[in-house]
Amino acid sequence: MPNIVIVGIQWGDEGKGKIVDLLADHADIIVRFQGGNNAGHTLVVDDKKIILHLIPSGILHPDKLCIIGNGVVVDPEVLIEEIESLRGQGFFPDDAMLRVSSEAHLIMPYHKLIDHAREAKNAKGKIGTTGRGIGPAYEDKATRVGIRMCDLANPGFLKERIESALAERNFLLTRYFDQSPVDPREVFDRLMALSEKITQYIADIPAILASRIARGASVMFEGAQGTLLDIDHGTFPYVTSSHTVAGCAATGAGIGPTMIDAVYGISKAYTTRVGGGPFPTELFDDIGRCLQEKGTEFGATTGRKRRCGWFDAVAAQHSVRVNSLSGIIMTKLDVLSGLSSLMICTGYEVDGRLIDEFPSDIPTLDRVVPRYIELPGFKDDIGKARDYSDLPDNARNYIDKIEELLAVPVTMISVGAERTQTIIRRHPFAP
Repeated sequence: MPNIVIVGIQWGDEGKGKIVDLLADHADIIVRFQGGNNAGHTLVVDDKKIILHLIPSGILHPDKLCIIGNGVVVDPEVLIEEIESLRGQGFFPDDAMLRVSSEAHLIMPYHKLIDHAREAKNAKGKIGTTGRGIGPAYEDKATRVGIRMCDLANPGFLKERIESALAERNFLLTRYFDQSPVDPREVFDRLMALSEKITQYIADIPAILASRIARGASVMFEGAQGTLLDIDHGTFPYVTSSHTVAGCAATGAGIGPTMIDAVYGISKAYTTRVGGGPFPTELFDDIGRCLQEKGTEFGATTGRKRRCGWFDAVAAQHSVRVNSLSGIIMTKLDVLSGLSSLMICTGYEVDGRLIDEFPSDIPTLDRVVPRYIELPGFKDDIGKARDYSDLPDNARNYIDKIEELLAVPVTMISVGAERTQTIIRRHPFAP
């Protein structure tokens, strides 16, 4: 069986949680490879809504190994809360189902303080951060003062690391943000108390993956957020603090790139975005409000309303290239039902000039005027469709046009929130 990567190809919130949950039956191991608890995967199982922020969606399936890779930054309190919540709902019966990389960095209390203070101070240029401390944790990783999971096994070393990190962070908090300093002893004591509940899950993930893959195990690598939020390839600076693209699956899990067999990109049938930043196809009319309400477009992590707009093929083509997609999995096609016409953005006009590439700079993106093609809509309820032929002609025409524009097949289509509400044209784990 192949090893596949699942990534979002828009600005996140594409429905990756449902797809990973659906495909988990066909994988032996599910790996989360980047991001933190700023991501939220919402799943509906037997009419029960489950929201996961750190643990891979595969945890809902028995006999699967779920891994949090070294590319993830982990808030230990959130991890413990998520474990306890899952158990309270009857999931995660065996501790052996979860492993966390010993090389994963921790989100510390002072990271969250800095995150909030920075956003408040930069009121005019807010990025739209969730305030979960993700960015500051990655900063400490890059400047080599971060705290890692493996440090929990060495209390003396851990104490020194916390004191060293806070020597600089407290200066920033007190002198620049006018906040109270953080007591390193309190941070150490709290972390040691939490460590008792998580050290059993810490492991050498590259060794586990190498051994299991050599014995024939199939792995699904699960990304968070979306390609357009990648720190290099997204709408910088309105991005997340990690690499969300498929190439990060190798570095964020500790495998070689030749171990990846295919990459599938998740896309809504329209486009959404949470927080600040450019959004060329954003709708401010009744159609935008209809998509928001019918699609229940509210962030699983923050509850913020998602901005909604038409499908942007220019942005999607960019994501196809940087991820080298094998196929696209489309979600929320059912939300478009009832619209008399459907629009697809196929190009941008900038200062009277037509371009079909996604600009990398914000000033240009802020000025683009989307150019659309119009297709007839469909009014049928498609929630019971289970085969591509079950879809109305206009729904198929819409998907066919997107395939033509992106030169990538749409291999799966979600027509509702439940696992069963999915059309599979070609299974990602098919040999």
